[in-house]
Amino acid sequence: MVAKNQPLAAQQQEIWQSDAQKVLYAQLCNAFYQREVQRLVAEPNADKLRRQLKSLPYYIERAATLVANGSSPFTLDSQNGSWLEKQRPTPPEVNAQANELFYQTYAKVGLIVPVLLNSHDHVRLRIDSIDQVSDNKLHCNELGWFNFLGQGLEQQTAQLVKPSKMSLTAACCGHQWQFSKRSTPRVLSLREMLLAGNINWRNIKRPRA
Repeated sequence: MVAKNQPLAAQQQEIWQSDAQKVLYAQLCNAFYQREVQRLVAEPNADKLRRQLKSLPYYIERAATLVANGSSPFTLDSQNGSWLEKQRPTPPEVNAQANELFYQTYAKVGLIVPVLLNSHDHVRLRIDSIDQVSDNKLHCNELGWFNFLGQGLEQQTAQLVKPSKMSLTAACCGHQWQFSKRSTPRVLSLREMLLAGNINWRNIKRPRA
């Protein structure tokens, strides 16, 4: 409710922002529903499909709320539920020494990290989250174990990289490269959108409080 003692211009601005947020939230929910329905059509396991459909509204509403209320440094394409940012000509470089120094110091459960996937001249970045930390290695929720150099111990095509604005931008905006050239950005999964919405942009070395 708008306070009666506020100036009229301030009242109007507050109402407009509230209405704009509602419109944005609705657009994002619609985009996420369309995306997930197309993905679920291909799910062959009936039991898994039922479980995913049951939880779908919760995760869509959560992702839309995170994006609508977040402070991401990118331009938002609300119609498609994607972030936009200029893509670099080449993927971020892998520096094993920098990886090791970073993860020895900052590897913590909940930290959101970028992972480079390289397969048959196709390179893309995605985001995952750390859920276990052991001696000189860590486990990402979806992509498995990595050593602190960033090398994938379960998936040989996966390479953990040090979080930076450049690597996280590429991951959040779906940037990918084909035959060493920029290709059309991919659309992030709903899970990745949830993770991206929880990145601590003020301090990417630490999980969001």
